[in-house]
Amino acid sequence: METIGIALAFVGAALAVGLACSGSARGVGSVGEVGAGVLANDPGKFSQILILQIIPGTQGLYGLVAWFFALMKLGFFSGELRVLTGSEGLMFLAACLPMAIGGLLSAIAQGKCAAAGVALVSKRSEELSKAIIMAIMVEFYAILCLLASFLMLNSL
Repeated sequence: METIGIALAFVGAALAVGLACSGSARGVGSVGEVGAGVLANDPGKFSQILILQIIPGTQGLYGLVAWFFALMKLGFFSGELRVLTGSEGLMFLAACLPMAIGGLLSAIAQGKCAAAGVALVSKRSEELSKAIIMAIMVEFYAILCLLASFLMLNSL
């Protein structure tokens, strides 16, 4: 049985979840670093900072959705894996790349934006909504990446 096709498809699914979650971890971590400094001076801002810290974590969830959908299309959960040619496996891999690359980069960018929002909130607590909106603007591109991967996977 030819296994290169299914191997390539699994690599694509793994990249979608792995890179998106790695970006989320980095983004959430960078907000946490800045947030810890603020909390040392003002522990009362914990809930505001926590909201900003959660935001870059969504790309990891989107990567998990893409991973799940790819494995579902491959028959992984039913126990009957599809037999794929090498080129079909490459198509699965390519379909997962928007979420993998876009998830990684947008989560890191969103973490930087949310960390700047923490700095804003540290000086002006009433501006939390503006900090959230600025961080969520980056989210749009992660959603586009998820949509692109979903539509391409759906056609396979």
